[in-house]
Amino acid sequence: MDNIILVVILPLLAAFLMPVMARTSEVLARVTGLSVLFVSIVIILSVWGTVDKQAVSFAIGGYRPPLGIVFYIDQLSLLFALAIPVMVLLFWPWNKVTHIREYSLLMLLTASASGLVLSGDLFNIYVFYELLAVASYGLVAVQGRSGQKSEGAALAASLRYLILGTVGSVMMLIGIAIIYTQVGTLNLAHLSLLAPEKLNNVAGLSAFALILIGVGVKAELFPVNSWVPEVYGAVSTRLSALMAGLLSKLAVIVIIRLLVLLFPQPEALQLMAILGMLGVITGELVAWRSKDMIRMLSFSSIGQLGLVFVAFSIPGDIGLMAGFAVALHHLLVKPALFMLAGGWSGPLKNLSGVAKQSPYIAALFVLLIMSLLGVPPLPGFWAKLLIVMNLASQSAPVYSFALAFVLIATVIEAAYLYRVVMILYKQPQPDREPQQSRQKNHKFADLSIASAVAVILVVVVLQIQPMEKKLTSMAQQTGDRQHYINTVFSKLNLTDLKSQSQERQHLVEEKEVQGSK
Repeated sequence: MDNIILVVILPLLAAFLMPVMARTSEVLARVTGLSVLFVSIVIILSVWGTVDKQAVSFAIGGYRPPLGIVFYIDQLSLLFALAIPVMVLLFWPWNKVTHIREYSLLMLLTASASGLVLSGDLFNIYVFYELLAVASYGLVAVQGRSGQKSEGAALAASLRYLILGTVGSVMMLIGIAIIYTQVGTLNLAHLSLLAPEKLNNVAGLSAFALILIGVGVKAELFPVNSWVPEVYGAVSTRLSALMAGLLSKLAVIVIIRLLVLLFPQPEALQLMAILGMLGVITGELVAWRSKDMIRMLSFSSIGQLGLVFVAFSIPGDIGLMAGFAVALHHLLVKPALFMLAGGWSGPLKNLSGVAKQSPYIAALFVLLIMSLLGVPPLPGFWAKLLIVMNLASQSAPVYSFALAFVLIATVIEAAYLYRVVMILYKQPQPDREPQQSRQKNHKFADLSIASAVAVILVVVVLQIQPMEKKLTSMAQQTGDRQHYINTVFSKLNLTDLKSQSQERQHLVEEKEVQGSK
């Protein structure tokens, strides 16, 4: 199990070695990156299933927790650790004219994303989050959609994304600093042990709010999601698919870890519900007004991420299960939609009659948006049903408002998606040039990805009960704070550890008092 650290180390080494190797052979550099991704997948698959019942934790560098670097592997972290190299491989830029720096940035993204989901302390989470941010800023800056003035648009979008992301990083750092001043440790298991006494107060809730907004920049959380349509409209659809499908979910996973382990207060859950419902309604309203396919999908992504936050705000394991269902569904469907949208650039009205020229692509698009909308018996229906039923069962008023917002947003979503379908299947006017001829041809790889997602959706429909059991098991393991603590501190006496922490905190307070005198 310790060899899983290689999924962080190997891509990180490749990120720095590939530009050097490219001076001799660019082909060798690209092959090295691909080889690292395949090796990472093999390493994760080799330990797949070992954490179904008991999570695993190990310290790096010989220092036992709470000191040193701790990696924590459970069903959730292992699933996303596998999703990272798989999705990077799917959206790998196969174009030979692509500069080697893009491949290097993708390796940096893979390493930082893997470290983010596996880390067991706030310090390393922050470090990997910053590396992930640097990689994403760089990728936005070097990419652009062909056929447009993409270079300037991508640079401008990258600059605005950088500014907003930097503000978010500062807020996240301030929140972490507050936690450290209150508790005196950054190890998640140690914090979870001490949080009920140290963080169940105004300072703790303030720290959570700061981290929520800071990490929420990547998670497309209201109100720090204004970068989404601009960035997704300026970069290639492959990068848009990777960012919307994967990167946003990694940020959500960080928030869920902190929520479960450090801030299981009703106030923290309600804050997430409020920001989530605002994201849902604003995203869907602007998507309804959008006249361009990419912008529509971008704002739709904001609405879907808001729905994810609403789901995770529901107390207990059932909220985690609903959140995982919506997040994983969005991780699959939204990238596939971006792949199809890559061949349908420009105003929506130009897509009139496209279904006649490309019936398979249009049918594939309709299937994906039906699942996104929640049409039974597709997987999106069961995910939304979980949210609606459990919001209705909550007694707090904020959840009643959240239920109303979700239902209204679903109606709005249905309205603009139905409008798109009507345009696709509209009979083209005989005196006009076929609209499809003015569209880019869909690449075979893009269609393959979208088709594979459609097949997965059908398989999930046929295997809905096993999927439900898997999501339930994942939610129970993720939501078990004591299991997390016991796994990390399996060889230590928790009572002694807690008393030692209190003694150290008391000494620090005494020194501060003496210094003030």
